[in-house]
Amino acid sequence: MTQPPNQPPQGGFGAPQDPPPGGGFGAPQTPPPPQGPPPTPPSGAPQPGYGYPQQPGPYASGPYASGPYGQPQQPGPYGQPQQPGPYGQPGYGYPQQPQFPGAPGTPPPGSGSRNPFKGKPALVVGAAAAALLVIGGTVWAVSGDGGGEDKKPVARQSDDAKPGPGASGAPVNPGDGSGDGGEDPENLNEGRRAGESKVLWYKEAPDAPGSGADAPGMWITDRTAVKAAYTQLSAYRVGDGKPAWEPLVLPHKICAVTPEKTADNKIVVAHMSGKSDRAKCNQLQLVDLDTGEKGWTEEVADGALFDSALSIKMTLVGDTLMVGRSQSGTAYDVTSGKKLFESKKYGDACFPSGFAGGERLIQVASCGAGSDNAHDEVRELDPKTGKVKWTQKFDKGWRVERAYSVDPLVIYSTNRDKKAWNISTFTATGQFRSEVGFDEDFAPTCDWAILARDLQGCEGVAADADTLYLPTKATTGANEIVAVNLADGKEKWRVKSPAEESMVPVKVEGGKLIAYVEPSYDAGGRIVSIPTTGSSHEPVGLMQNPQSVAKIEDSFYSRSIDWVDGRFYLSTTRLTGNDESKEKLMLAYGK
Repeated sequence: MTQPPNQPPQGGFGAPQDPPPGGGFGAPQTPPPPQGPPPTPPSGAPQPGYGYPQQPGPYASGPYASGPYGQPQQPGPYGQPQQPGPYGQPGYGYPQQPQFPGAPGTPPPGSGSRNPFKGKPALVVGAAAAALLVIGGTVWAVSGDGGGEDKKPVARQSDDAKPGPGASGAPVNPGDGSGDGGEDPENLNEGRRAGESKVLWYKEAPDAPGSGADAPGMWITDRTAVKAAYTQLSAYRVGDGKPAWEPLVLPHKICAVTPEKTADNKIVVAHMSGKSDRAKCNQLQLVDLDTGEKGWTEEVADGALFDSALSIKMTLVGDTLMVGRSQSGTAYDVTSGKKLFESKKYGDACFPSGFAGGERLIQVASCGAGSDNAHDEVRELDPKTGKVKWTQKFDKGWRVERAYSVDPLVIYSTNRDKKAWNISTFTATGQFRSEVGFDEDFAPTCDWAILARDLQGCEGVAADADTLYLPTKATTGANEIVAVNLADGKEKWRVKSPAEESMVPVKVEGGKLIAYVEPSYDAGGRIVSIPTTGSSHEPVGLMQNPQSVAKIEDSFYSRSIDWVDGRFYLSTTRLTGNDESKEKLMLAYGK
């Protein structure tokens, strides 16, 4: 396959690629059969699909006029156009799941039953959209299973700092995180089979409004596991689950967090300025994860017209905190709260609209809105000064949606009009490196993206210096994880899930890919290790979670997962606010 040149022509990359044998990429696919009548879309919802079907051709343009994807699929079962979408997902006309910008790909599971659509990915489209998904007049507010009665256990001391349950074998549960907990009479380890892991401890969620509340972020240090939920941060000792410090209660609901933590285990959370409809997500608070101590506070100022702090996204790069509004961003020194620089409008009406951090500071800008030159640009900024290191221009019609990885830089983009998606990789100096050169239905799990772009809002995808690891969408039976060579965009190898349930990447650690196999009705989830080099890539089991907790483990509709020091952590990222049951906030598993 001929790759685009390293230096794009004027107006972005433009060299088309030669098609592979067998009819080219993005061939039309037959949609799955409908699962009942199509839902009524909410008022103001975008139109079906990424626009309308186009004439098929071997080179429906990618972000550099070279993308292999873009041919329309067969019409949907109700006359609506289907669309490949980010991962081959159907469009708005598909009856199972209406799609919105950054929306989760599955509806919440029914009470007491496993979600039959679990594992379907988000579909991201390139337009600002409604802030909440409403179906049948109900706002989606989904989270973990209630599981258990409202109990008030008594705290008990333990000198054992290693992971382990209480003396009776029951996991430790400090209730709602207020510190008055202990061993819960609900023994989640009851009936545990030989060889299965233990629930070391679990937490019940704090009270939340009936409309639900966000529970963003999860941070694990060598001492504490910290979780945000509604208006508070709670911390637990990783070994025994006992409160590490008193819950930190903020004046109003938490609206944004840094997904990363600093080298000395600090994070920044943002909370609303009040409870009214005019409240903004503009109050910043530095927090020490190990001690719970509060550091500096700062108020994020509004930008120019249409650039308010109603919604923000934050990211950390070393000691720099980047706070992104809808059309600009402000950088702060995370150690002092001092403002470092502003990222503002530049060039051809280019407005910064998203940031990604971690190892590097990446900025996405929307340029020339409403003109014939409308396009997106990606830049790398110096995190200390804001100086631009390089700029890369995307062709008109392509919207940068997510950064699957920052170092190496892997960008996922969509084209609404052509109903196409593209995954592109870049060198350290911003030159085009490759794009995923084969047609596949990939299925990372992505959060909502509202107003400010959530570039880092996807889990279930991992990368190292040379390889991108993506899960495929399960259609019948087990899915696969595909290793993509970042040098040429071609498949290196793939491995099938060891169970009938989907397997998703978690992280690359010690030269091996750590992956999570979803639970089933008769088995808990698994943590496996997959060799990334050599001739064999068969998963090796690291932990098998207990079957007795499989229903609870499977009930987390919107979740965060992590594998740290031989322990598996699972938490919800959305509280239902259901007063009739105590929903689970977080669980820790270990041997």
